[in-house]
Amino acid sequence: MLLNLHIKNMALIDEMDIQFDNHLNILTGETGAGKSIVIDSILLALGGKIPKDFVRQDAEYGLVELMFLVEDDLVLNRLQEMDIMDLDGGELILSRRIVGNRNVCKVNGETVTLTKVKEIASLLLDLHAQHEHQSLLVPANHIKLLDRYGKDNIDVLKDAVSALYKEYTLIKEDLLSHTMNEEEKRRRLDLMEFERNEITNANLTLDEDEQLELQYRKMSNSKNITESVMKSYQYVNDSAYEIVDRGVRELLSVASFDEELSSMADMLTTVSDIMSDFSKSARLYLEENNYSEEDFRVLEDRLNQVNHLKAKYGKTIEEVLAYGEQLDAEYEKLMNQEQYVDDLKKRLSVTEQNLEHACKELSDERKRVAKDLVQRIKNALVDLNFLDVQFDMIFEKNEKYGSQGYDNSYFVISTNVGETMKPLWQVASGGELSRIMLAMKSCLADVDNIETLIFDEIDVGISGRTAQMVAEKIHAIGQNHQVICITHLPQIAAMANQHYLIEKKVESGKTITSISKLDQEAEVLELARLIGGVKITDTVIESAKEMKELATKAKVN
Repeated sequence: MLLNLHIKNMALIDEMDIQFDNHLNILTGETGAGKSIVIDSILLALGGKIPKDFVRQDAEYGLVELMFLVEDDLVLNRLQEMDIMDLDGGELILSRRIVGNRNVCKVNGETVTLTKVKEIASLLLDLHAQHEHQSLLVPANHIKLLDRYGKDNIDVLKDAVSALYKEYTLIKEDLLSHTMNEEEKRRRLDLMEFERNEITNANLTLDEDEQLELQYRKMSNSKNITESVMKSYQYVNDSAYEIVDRGVRELLSVASFDEELSSMADMLTTVSDIMSDFSKSARLYLEENNYSEEDFRVLEDRLNQVNHLKAKYGKTIEEVLAYGEQLDAEYEKLMNQEQYVDDLKKRLSVTEQNLEHACKELSDERKRVAKDLVQRIKNALVDLNFLDVQFDMIFEKNEKYGSQGYDNSYFVISTNVGETMKPLWQVASGGELSRIMLAMKSCLADVDNIETLIFDEIDVGISGRTAQMVAEKIHAIGQNHQVICITHLPQIAAMANQHYLIEKKVESGKTITSISKLDQEAEVLELARLIGGVKITDTVIESAKEMKELATKAKVN
């Protein structure tokens, strides 16, 4: 259940807090008062797109925060599986802060991704935005609604179909890639053999390129290296060594007079030994690192060969060698193409049979679930003043398999006696689509374990007795769920358990949108506005009182 909505610095809203209650919460207000801002803010917190210039220009940041109370054990377990802990008392807070081009989403104070927010939101709230009923005009959406209704069994079967379809597709692609004539086969074999030989004959070793690069740098600078080592050797042997040796002899001549002098003589002797060792190392280095032009050319050729192979077959020697192994496997397949293709055809046949069986199981389950869903929707449509309605779901088999099976399914309807049933997109008007969507939402709400439903102007295109029946249906849904409904119809507003008024005002030279919870007297006046429009007379107020009384009686019944 959505306990609280907090909005700060969004569009015309300076700061707004809405405390929602159980059952049916109604939001009304004049056109342009800011009702859409409330819905857009909720969508924003649930991971939706940020409308252009949505944050107030004079504000440093914008913030939307939703506080939920989660009481359903299945939902709580699902949230814990998503690593959403810290659910003491079932409280969960979703927030989204927007600063400039940056935005941060948090769940119970922990930063999360938009993807995770959307996944969490799908467990907590179902929002019927304006014009969503138009989605019923797209046939592909019908089977999605059916799968959502029967998800417990259907999802398992869909996963099986998806896995088999992936295997089936990969085998078909492999078979296609190995179906060729003899000339094409020979060309591919020649190319593969050339590449295999090029890699094999190179006798590459791991990390060889790094060692070659180091040697190349060293040999490229061999002249400078030799000169520097030679000079250092000469400096030490021509003067430094002799000077240090003299120093040692001088100190030893007086060391008997002071122990400290003896220690200093030992130190200088160590220096002399180190210089002697250096001279030996330098001489040995010069002897062993005497490179010829031939050595350098051989090294350069090898490095060019390695880099050439890396440019053709992989960024590293490891990738080149892996490509070579792949070539070997492909070469063997191609050499034994007929056998390999025969094996692929057998695998494809078996996989296709398994896929056909899995698709049939999925289709049978969908048809079984559809019978129940269709009957429930039909009953709900009767409650919504479709008195002579006929409703069903058609199943057709696609010629090709898909990752979701082979069903092409869509809803059909007849709203008048004697008319044949036709697809929704051929016969349903805007008002009828709104009621059909409401009927579907009422059926889906129970199986989804979603506690909160938001209807944004579900009343499009309806009036009169139909509006009253829609109002009663929304109230009925509100008995088992929290419903938040934005409406222009007094019949629906009269059914409210809690009624909120959204208004646009000018304060301190600034236009702001505010919301207030109406008491009984204010609620009657708002109903009167919805009934009477600009001029509210005593007669209109009496009509509003009567409508509220009738709604109260309808709730009891």
